[in-house]
Amino acid sequence: MDGKGKKVLLVYYKLFKPGGVAKVMTTLANELVKEGYNVEILLLMSPRPNFYPLNENVKIHHIDTFSHWAWKICEFNVKWFKFIPKIQNINAYIHHVGVYLMLKKWLKKNHQNYDTIISCWYKLSSFIGSMDNAIAGKTIAWEHMSFTSMGKFYSALVKRYYKKLKYIIATNKPGEKYYLSISRRSRTIYNIMDASFEKLNYIPFAEKKNVIALVARLDAEKNVEEFIDIISEINLPEEWEVRIMGDGSCREKIQYKITHHNLEDKVKLMGTGDLNDVKKLITESKICCLTSTAEALPTILIQAMFCSNVLIAYDCNYGPSDIINKNNGFLIPLKNKDLFREKLQYLLDNPADLERLSHSSYTEAQKWKKDKILEQWKKIL
Repeated sequence: MDGKGKKVLLVYYKLFKPGGVAKVMTTLANELVKEGYNVEILLLMSPRPNFYPLNENVKIHHIDTFSHWAWKICEFNVKWFKFIPKIQNINAYIHHVGVYLMLKKWLKKNHQNYDTIISCWYKLSSFIGSMDNAIAGKTIAWEHMSFTSMGKFYSALVKRYYKKLKYIIATNKPGEKYYLSISRRSRTIYNIMDASFEKLNYIPFAEKKNVIALVARLDAEKNVEEFIDIISEINLPEEWEVRIMGDGSCREKIQYKITHHNLEDKVKLMGTGDLNDVKKLITESKICCLTSTAEALPTILIQAMFCSNVLIAYDCNYGPSDIINKNNGFLIPLKNKDLFREKLQYLLDNPADLERLSHSSYTEAQKWKKDKILEQWKKIL
């Protein structure tokens, strides 16, 4: 119980929807409570039920940033100026004026109640870095977005204000290298996996189904349309199928591609699933794919290893290269569809090698167990 008496505040937007940040944030909060820390969470919206299970001892505070005048301007813009190009991008900046003002007011009043603040998104971390040293100096920026994807405005804020923060935690080695150029108080700590995955034994190959799984938001960054193109170009054996779990703005385009390539009988869009649904899918599947063009640390690939899956993913910036090696699958140069297709076909055509990699992938997963990762968090808290 190393954390006895220490108070930690985690700051993020929401916990009511499934997502990588919400999942790892909830997992960290639950584990810190077990270690004796007093953990509280500040969410930037009105109360809604949490998607992931959260320890009952974690207290949640809410700031309804959608009640701020800045959001009222956004609503006005959507109603009257939706014809303006990139109005949604403009609104995102306007909304975050309200986020900044309300967050600053709340932290100015309450920061003294906490030993450490962990900000879980770069926009919020840059805002906190611009605040008084008493607030910034106790704040850890926990990075879940590739530093190349922030945009010019927030990149400038990060470079200016992150040096004031207590620590910068990257979730991959390229991220750590970048943040070290801003602050020497930067390091990599990989995400903690859910305990239910760590407890799994190796799943015998014969007990699995002939399923290729992809779990991701269906948005442009996850590049699922290209995955459908790849599937359309391989010789998918009769007994194999593809299951895609997730939802998002590109769902209709993806469904169109599936129909266009006559893959309705082979490719299933399963919609959004909770953690149990994800676990069921990758427990049954033999291969887990990811075609993202940007990541931080794709947790699904680690979870898939614990479920004895072989991995194939693009080497995007950043994260997959920290996970995938010759023992668990294939890391494909970004946008090299031909090589992705070639390696996927190889696994389908060579079940003995697929089974061998399935076993070694599970062995590789043991390096990602939570104990070592949690110790790193405790050292900086």
